[in-house]
Amino acid sequence: MAKVLIVDDDPDMRLAIASVLNSRCYQIIEACDGEEALMKLREEKPDIMLLDLLMPRMDGFAVIREIRGNPAKGYPDVPILVISSIREDASHRRYELEMGHKLDVDDYIEKPIEPFVLLQRVEKLLSKGGKDAKTDQDSDH
Repeated sequence: MAKVLIVDDDPDMRLAIASVLNSRCYQIIEACDGEEALMKLREEKPDIMLLDLLMPRMDGFAVIREIRGNPAKGYPDVPILVISSIREDASHRRYELEMGHKLDVDDYIEKPIEPFVLLQRVEKLLSKGGKDAKTDQDSDH
């Protein structure tokens, strides 16, 4: 059974995502901000992380920077599926302007989320082990 870490500051959004994923019997782990996400990532070693970008204390952009930019800190190489109300192209531009390199995530879903699309993307990332799934995500549309 795959472990899914859901990171979102909105408890209703975490509940909605967890409800959809429970239909496939995934083990659900939740975090309400980026700091808790990093702690759960180390402790629980999830198979995939669903990450909101706009959160208090430590946002999703900072989480991505920490995980992808610090391999020596021992974070597992986990596929990251961003789930955000920010349009995908705007998120990529912001990250590139701030960091000087591309947003290193495996997939991206804009809110509101269609349950079937969420399940399809999670299953694809889990089956392919992450980064390779990015190349054929456009065929889902």
